[in-house]
Amino acid sequence: MYVPSAFSITDLNVLHNFIEQHSFATLISQKNDEPFASHLPVLLDRNQGKQGRLIGHFAKANPQAEVKQYQSVLTIFHGPHAYISPTWYEAPNTVPTWNYLAVHVYGRYSVIDDPCELKDVLEEYVNFYQASQPSQWSMQNVDSTLINQLLKGIVGFTIEIERIEGKFKLNQNHPVERQEKVINHLKQQRGDNSQAIATLMQAQLSD
Repeated sequence: MYVPSAFSITDLNVLHNFIEQHSFATLISQKNDEPFASHLPVLLDRNQGKQGRLIGHFAKANPQAEVKQYQSVLTIFHGPHAYISPTWYEAPNTVPTWNYLAVHVYGRYSVIDDPCELKDVLEEYVNFYQASQPSQWSMQNVDSTLINQLLKGIVGFTIEIERIEGKFKLNQNHPVERQEKVINHLKQQRGDNSQAIATLMQAQLSD
């Protein structure tokens, strides 16, 4: 990923937090000499290796589930994004741009073969995503026969993280006065993305 120094994020804790907050990712690998991508939730284990480990699963019918062992893969975590109009700067010789946040994770793919370990992965998913729900649910609510059938239809994996790139493009390359004008205009826009970018820009100026 092209990351100008003004937008580069290298703090591992910040990157890990971002991955956990935006865990629905795009996983890219090579199949038959072409890129192949899947969109799926991916969990982070911060305590494995120097930079952490990703955990996930595919439907067995997904061709990407045949990724070769230890192949290098790319996982992209997407944050909010918003169009920035040059008119908002109220200055000459300015051009449109797009503010956004993204984290790219490069690592080695490994298949999870053991059924017990695969079941643990599913329980990690449930625990992570149900934690924010008002009504609790666990795999104990489902008949074990059904769980065993589901396990036969998925392929689990881990990705040992080798490199993480973070890019938070929030108009840092513009004067504070322009950034404040962009924030004000974003707050007037409809949509969660614009509001989220405005909030992040405001927090950045407050630091």
